[in-house]
Amino acid sequence: MFSGIVEEAATVVAARQEGGNLQLRVRCSFADELKIDQSVAHNGVCLTVVEIHPDSTYTVTAIQETLDRSNLGDLTEGALVNLERSMMMNGRLDGHIVQGHVDTTAVCTAVDDVDGSRYFTFVYDVAPEMARKGYMTVEKGSVTVNGVSLTVCDSRHDSFRVAIIPYTFEHTNFRDIRPGSRVNLEFDIIGKYLARLQEIKEA
Repeated sequence: MFSGIVEEAATVVAARQEGGNLQLRVRCSFADELKIDQSVAHNGVCLTVVEIHPDSTYTVTAIQETLDRSNLGDLTEGALVNLERSMMMNGRLDGHIVQGHVDTTAVCTAVDDVDGSRYFTFVYDVAPEMARKGYMTVEKGSVTVNGVSLTVCDSRHDSFRVAIIPYTFEHTNFRDIRPGSRVNLEFDIIGKYLARLQEIKEA
């Protein structure tokens, strides 16, 4: 379980395909604090640490299903990836409840400067039956973009905007996102449960 508060925009030092899997080797400041089998969110995708190396790097494996649902397959050597370790139960929940299970990807269509902050617009494909199950955004609701917990504005049936303050821009890989970039989305789990309860009620 995660909160969507990114700890670090880390660097991919190697991305190696092995069959249908992708091995990602990542350098970050807390690599020596990690343990084998620990969960770390990468652009919002929960992955398991499988190797820890003495040069402040570690390795995780993304399987084909993960690659099909996320933008991890787009990562190359030198790319920035947003990292978050799993939540501690005795800490504050500063973002919102994030599972680390990416639902789909979206494409950035616009980046607008507004009084020192930036508005990013994202468009995604959603089937009507999935929208009825809660795979959508709502105005002022929560959404996770590349692992970052954000508040939705201008919610439409297949797009939304988020406002990014300078701190978030500088400390995440939002600084590399531009029109045409693909990002990971995780819709709010509470919305999914509410949609499911309504579905059962109407059955």
